[in-house]
Amino acid sequence: MKNITSSVSSFEKLRNEGYLYVDKTEFIWNLINPAGESYFLSRPRRFGKSLTLSTLKAVFQGKKDLFKGLAIYDKPYEWRPFPIIHLDMGNCDIHTPDELSGYLNDLLTNTATSFGLQLRGELLTTRFENLLEDIAKQGPLVLFVDEYDKPILNNITSPQAKEMLQVLKGFYSNIKKAENNLRFAFITGVSKFCHVSLFSDLNNLTDITMDARYATMLGYTQQEFETNFSEQIEAVEKKLDLNHADFLAEIKNWYDGFRFHAGSESVYNPVSLAKFFEFGGEFNNYWFETGTPKFLVDLSKSQDFDFESALNEPVPGIAFSSFEIDNIDPLTLLLQTGYVTIKGTEKKLGETWYHLDFPNREVAGSFNTYLLNRYSGKTQTGVVKFTAELMAALDAGDVKRLRKTMEVFFAGISYEVHHKNESNFQNIFFAIFRLLGIRIKAEEHTNDGRIDAVAVTKKYVFIFEFKLDNDDSALSQIKEKEYYKRPIQLEPPRLSFGFIFV
Repeated sequence: MKNITSSVSSFEKLRNEGYLYVDKTEFIWNLINPAGESYFLSRPRRFGKSLTLSTLKAVFQGKKDLFKGLAIYDKPYEWRPFPIIHLDMGNCDIHTPDELSGYLNDLLTNTATSFGLQLRGELLTTRFENLLEDIAKQGPLVLFVDEYDKPILNNITSPQAKEMLQVLKGFYSNIKKAENNLRFAFITGVSKFCHVSLFSDLNNLTDITMDARYATMLGYTQQEFETNFSEQIEAVEKKLDLNHADFLAEIKNWYDGFRFHAGSESVYNPVSLAKFFEFGGEFNNYWFETGTPKFLVDLSKSQDFDFESALNEPVPGIAFSSFEIDNIDPLTLLLQTGYVTIKGTEKKLGETWYHLDFPNREVAGSFNTYLLNRYSGKTQTGVVKFTAELMAALDAGDVKRLRKTMEVFFAGISYEVHHKNESNFQNIFFAIFRLLGIRIKAEEHTNDGRIDAVAVTKKYVFIFEFKLDNDDSALSQIKEKEYYKRPIQLEPPRLSFGFIFV
């Protein structure tokens, strides 16, 4: 049984030290042919971008022996070494334009030193342009830029973000100037900024972010998972005393579900799977532990973003587009960062519309806990305790206990959070039920009005009507308009719930 690691992103180390490597080199072969191509790929964090670059790097270093037994090994390729420039922005923890310029200068200095060269010029952009020219004298260039957007995402709510964007724009523009000297270029990141704002000069980049041909290049398909992890699967099944079908269903529910093209197969998060087996088959939220979506939630709060609408209503294809830093759509960032993904499509007026949702249990549970934490001000431990109490009341169909539990929870939230901003209240309320895994529908229409919310469990249907400031008409409104008679596909008993906020 080969060792599994979630921390090694070096292809050479994986191969030399006997770690499990899922063969993705057929995709690599397709990328490098023909010569002269330049690509851009956006994928969520910790999804294998750095390993992909490392694999490409080994190819262009001519290290054929590392690829024995892999798809690319017997392909008609010359396996000659090329001069390689690898700019890794993954550790770029800066907060001002000057710091960013300094970081980029350090990257160029280190690159020049590795080639036995010295930087020429005073300006950052001039130095990069000259360095590309000097290295190209040694042969056609191979250029990698990893996590190109890290400086912006780390400072996306900062007033200096636009200035840092301009620094990067001037820096990256040199890649286009070196086009004639490039054998291959590959730029990766989490997000996709508009070409106008960052890549206006890089019109030669082929964006394969949602290209069906490369939709499963990162992450593991179901077949890849079952084939490559068969020994680990068998060992964990015995440990957990689960039959094969039940185990596969459970692990798919936890870690699969990421889809990068509407017509392509979903994939597992590679880091989550690795950590799962490293920890002996313990189901947990591993991917989320590697970073929290603070900037996403803060951005959503500032723009009154309606999470429930985004997850319940289909969205047009423009939701997947790039964005300008001064006009950021939280939904676009949620998609690009992997917190929501494609679950289905439908046609409207000749266009494709997409149904979105959290990819799996790991992301849904962790994101909604964090969302409640940021919106309500409650600790994450407090959120977990509250939802456990709420779940007990829902399972028992105990409306009094349910109402009391929710009233106590909301009583501890600042008035400004949910009374003065309706979208904040909605996001808090619906995050609660998403966290419990309960289907909920907002503003259900009837023949005589509109129900504020309907939640469906295996045993009951809960009808919610919300009122503010001591308005006690909620329950009477439900009765008078007979919301409980509304046809609902599922047939458990209806429990009406009038909810008053004071």
